[in-house]
Amino acid sequence: MAKFTCNFISYTLRRTVDITVVVPSPSIPETEATASSQAPCTHTPKDLYPVLYLLHGMGNNHATWTGYTNVEMYAEERNIAIVNLSAENKAYIDNGVDDFFTFVSEELADFVTGMFPISKKPEDTYIAGLSMGGYGTLVHALSHPERFAAFGAFSAATKAVKEGTPERFDPRWLAKKIVEERKKFPKAYMACGGQDFLFEDNKEFRDLLISLGADVTWDEIEQYGHEWRFWDIEVERFLDWIPRTDSYAAKGKRKI
Repeated sequence: MAKFTCNFISYTLRRTVDITVVVPSPSIPETEATASSQAPCTHTPKDLYPVLYLLHGMGNNHATWTGYTNVEMYAEERNIAIVNLSAENKAYIDNGVDDFFTFVSEELADFVTGMFPISKKPEDTYIAGLSMGGYGTLVHALSHPERFAAFGAFSAATKAVKEGTPERFDPRWLAKKIVEERKKFPKAYMACGGQDFLFEDNKEFRDLLISLGADVTWDEIEQYGHEWRFWDIEVERFLDWIPRTDSYAAKGKRKI
């Protein structure tokens, strides 16, 4: 896995932003196989990679997912790119000062697909996150359901973090709006630990999505709370669950 830490000027936020991008690259087993077969090895991918935009929780940054979980290994095994960003504690929405909603929904993909061998096709694009990042995932996936093949909300904050948040950033309002506008929900994966303080909120939101006609997969593990060991388990399960149609999917897991 090639791992890039990028600092670039955002035209939305009008300042620099840090992101981490992990992209599949030749592994040691693959280079050894290449050497024995005398086949040429290359860093030029045959096709663009599918991508998961993976959002952090409150108090975290672009490096936290790769620091606390094995997501790099999971992604390399499955030939999928991962994008993490630093959204501070701004909940991935427009708070009147920093418009992280537009940054995530418009500019981030513009930068990533322009700079890296990453697909911009909706069928190759996924979004997921934990806690505050789960809230951001719900807001973005339900605001633009046509842009994502699937989303994952792990221990998600299903309600706005601050009072007075505009209705357009309310996951419940957005879910009902999809039905009103006769749009199609992306496939949904929701997970929460049985000891998590957000457990009941997550079950309630799961039931709302199901009642509105969404295709929801639910996972819970009784002994876990709001913690990284749970999210490490769930991000791997999510990567195995996502519906993929890209050329890499049929090859199965790589040896790394």
